[in-house]
Amino acid sequence: MSSLPARAVVAALRLYQRLVSPLYGPTCRFYPSCSQYAVVAVQRHGVLRGGRLAAWRLLRCNPWNPGGVDDVPPPREHAHRDHSASDYSASRPPNRLTPNSSTTEPTRATRPSD
Repeated sequence: MSSLPARAVVAALRLYQRLVSPLYGPTCRFYPSCSQYAVVAVQRHGVLRGGRLAAWRLLRCNPWNPGGVDDVPPPREHAHRDHSASDYSASRPPNRLTPNSSTTEPTRATRPSD
């Protein structure tokens, strides 16, 4: 977590945990608490995805949900690969609209006459 927005959101959540949360006592039906879940989600996934996960968690915190252990999902694995020009051209299908291709013009489907 190195971005300034993420640090600001975590600071606001920590302030809530220290000032507001003790007034209500342990009322969360989930473990970890919703505010701790939000802190971990923002630290692990950033403000946008972590905020979305925290909002979804708050929506699930209602009398009809039994609660329980609900950990923040692990970070997504990104399959970054080298996008060199030779790799890109090898995976592209041939352009059918160029004069060098086997067909000079795309064919148009026609409806049979009745």
